[in-house]
Amino acid sequence: MINNVRVSLKEIVGGGYKTFWNYKGRYRVVKGGRGSKKSTTTALNIIYRMMQFPQANTLVVRKVFKDHKDSTYAQLKWAIRRLKVEHLWEWTKSPLEIRYKPTGQKILFRGLDDPMSVTSITVDVGNLCWAWFEEAYQILNEDDFNKVDMSIRGELPPGYYKQITLTFNPWNEKHWLKRRFFDVQDNNILAFTTNYKCNEFLGDDDRQLFDWMKKNNLRRYKIEGLGEWGIAEGAIFTNWREFAFDRFEIAKREGIKSAFGLDFGFTTDPSALACSLVDIKNRELYIFDEMYRPGLLNNEIAETITDMGYRKELIIADSAEQKSIAELRKYGLKKIKPAEKGPDSIKAGIQFLQQFTIFIHPKCSNAAMEFSNYVWDKNKDGKLINKPVDEYNHFIDALRYSMEPIKKRLRLQEVKP
Repeated sequence: MINNVRVSLKEIVGGGYKTFWNYKGRYRVVKGGRGSKKSTTTALNIIYRMMQFPQANTLVVRKVFKDHKDSTYAQLKWAIRRLKVEHLWEWTKSPLEIRYKPTGQKILFRGLDDPMSVTSITVDVGNLCWAWFEEAYQILNEDDFNKVDMSIRGELPPGYYKQITLTFNPWNEKHWLKRRFFDVQDNNILAFTTNYKCNEFLGDDDRQLFDWMKKNNLRRYKIEGLGEWGIAEGAIFTNWREFAFDRFEIAKREGIKSAFGLDFGFTTDPSALACSLVDIKNRELYIFDEMYRPGLLNNEIAETITDMGYRKELIIADSAEQKSIAELRKYGLKKIKPAEKGPDSIKAGIQFLQQFTIFIHPKCSNAAMEFSNYVWDKNKDGKLINKPVDEYNHFIDALRYSMEPIKKRLRLQEVKP
């Protein structure tokens, strides 16, 4: 079955990751900006290593299981083709697995939204040696990581080793990942930062985007370009936490209202749909679903919302996009309406949201990311001012729009005799 294939790893992988590629300690932790090759290099390394170690199996973990299909699963299939060994591998979507045909080794995919599936893993051949946490920043609870860490255990054949790889964008310096892996000296940890400058496979248009970001949005460039830690000083929202609530149980409460809002994106910025349940009496807001995708045309936005099951819902959208709203109605979102906004609507919307205790379901990782990074701006003296920085706010803007009917309802109740 095995045919010899000669490839140049130097040409396929490129530079900047030699130490990472050869490291055999317990933890490999890579934070980096966009386009830094961290995920694609990890995928290549996993495929290459599994073909070297015929008793090794790999577990790939994301916070939400459904996110694998278009990220890690696709990246590993790409790596197989890139290494020209697709004749030796097979992949299935149900169950979501990749199998090395000569030995039966497997790459397994799991999500932290199903804890039992992560902690009760068995393999048919060999040992579970390695794990890869992609978008590890989305894991807000360190204990969720520890449970998987403890499952990579047991005696291995001579020459084998256990290892967990974590890759992520460093949105916030207060995240447990910094304290756990970057603020310590430990011979069992390789933790480093990478960025787009080591990626020789980027096109000129990609580099021009980073040049534009450097000139026009330095804070974002430092995080998404250079891979530096984001600083969350001046957080706007401190009234939220992640909570795995049952949406349908919350919906049974008396007086619960649903709220849907849409913010339109561009080529690189995401279109965001915020879906929540609002307990007006107890001033609680439950964010249960999200859409967060860049580059969507209006017909694709409509298709996505329809597939999510929200076509018939009242959706409050950004009123700056009247033409897009009209198009979405033609595509079947009959109840979509423009936001009213009004004077100083951003600060007013923020103040209204601050009156609620906000619960974000763990599957809404982009909502949590924005709530972690939405901050007040600073003046030339470095002091915070009463104006938010215009970034990490696509979902939050959509959430503000969605709450307009709730806010109007409360105003009407206040003026009743």
